[in-house]
Amino acid sequence: MKKMGLALQIVIGLVLGIALGAVFYGNPAITTYLQPIGDIFMRLIKMIVVPIVISTLIVGVAGVGDIKKLGKLGGKTLLYFEIITLIAIVVGLLFANVFHPGAGINMEHLAKSDISKYVQTTETTKSHGLADTFINIVPTNIFDSIMKGDMLAIIFFSVLFGLGIAAIGEKGKPVLHFFQGVSEGMFWVTNQVMKFAPFGVFALIGVTVSKFGVASLIPLGKLILSVYGAMIFFVIIILGLVAKIAGTSVFTLMKILKEELILAFSTASSESVLPKVMEKMEKFGVPKSVSSFVIPTGYSFNLDGSTLYQALAALFIAQMYGIHMPISAQITLMLVLMLTSKGIAGVPGVSFVVLLATLGSVNIPVEGLMFIVGIDRILDMARTAVNVMGNSLAAVVMAKWEGNYDTAKGKLYVAKIKQSNQSVNEGAASA
Repeated sequence: MKKMGLALQIVIGLVLGIALGAVFYGNPAITTYLQPIGDIFMRLIKMIVVPIVISTLIVGVAGVGDIKKLGKLGGKTLLYFEIITLIAIVVGLLFANVFHPGAGINMEHLAKSDISKYVQTTETTKSHGLADTFINIVPTNIFDSIMKGDMLAIIFFSVLFGLGIAAIGEKGKPVLHFFQGVSEGMFWVTNQVMKFAPFGVFALIGVTVSKFGVASLIPLGKLILSVYGAMIFFVIIILGLVAKIAGTSVFTLMKILKEELILAFSTASSESVLPKVMEKMEKFGVPKSVSSFVIPTGYSFNLDGSTLYQALAALFIAQMYGIHMPISAQITLMLVLMLTSKGIAGVPGVSFVVLLATLGSVNIPVEGLMFIVGIDRILDMARTAVNVMGNSLAAVVMAKWEGNYDTAKGKLYVAKIKQSNQSVNEGAASA
């Protein structure tokens, strides 16, 4: 196993999990035995995310030490996020209009699923607008926010605390050294947790496939193909163009993040890779002050894969019911999605909640979601991987925009990865 890279181990776990789930489709015993393994892995990930975000952000901000610089970075980052999110929505609408995935579907052949668990969340967040999001960024109790994993509040506090450490000069150095130690210690813990990833992936995907079965994908195959096609187009063409303008390549990023992308895809959780993505982007030449701010913020404000999916799924449901959506209605849908996707960031089942909150505003029956909730996990896997890719690229773009990207460090890291891959391949060949 030592000669086998983590990415290959995760892929093997994924394939074996799918096979086991397909063989034991409809057997609740699979869930009984596998779910605890998946739950332990996800708990391990959630355990390390908050300490890493707090420590790296405080160290990064204290390193900048200039509130004007940080303000400029924040403004540029949010502007970039808005532009890319808008493009993602347009791509989703474009694919829905060109391929018509919902046209001609016999709804009697689709299994209805229960969406009541999402409805309750939606009712509490429907009135949650953009103003509420900005209000809730400021925590009333930081320890309560840490317990809830409220990332925006944690980011706000960490930025302020980092500026405070920088402002008091010499007195702040012992505190800064403490958080540097926490950051390095937590990255070691992350590396140990990642060794459990293949087992976590095996369990999570095995449970998923055993519940819905491979056969249930066939009636909704056109939607799945449209979503995956749109995601691939967005990453290769749109993000590829952005990367080229920034002087890098999406394929280079894919090579660097191959383990993280496979893991994010398998677990449908971007949280599971946040610590490693931040670590790798720093090794790729992005300063800690940029990566520790841009990537966690992007997890709330730059969900490219999620917003693309929401636009496509909304039109899919309209097409399924035979509802004509003129350009004016699609523009309204686009504007609503731009707001709702930001307004309830961090809510569990966020993509479904956003869709529930959005469909009613453009007169699309929310009941249509009952037909696709069963395959949501399959779609969630794709949008999670795209979210990770989009935020990783955002860190590089912001570092280049700020003029503090370390090109030499980035080239050296890519060369190391190539050398490491060659040695793994040679080891596997000799075995």
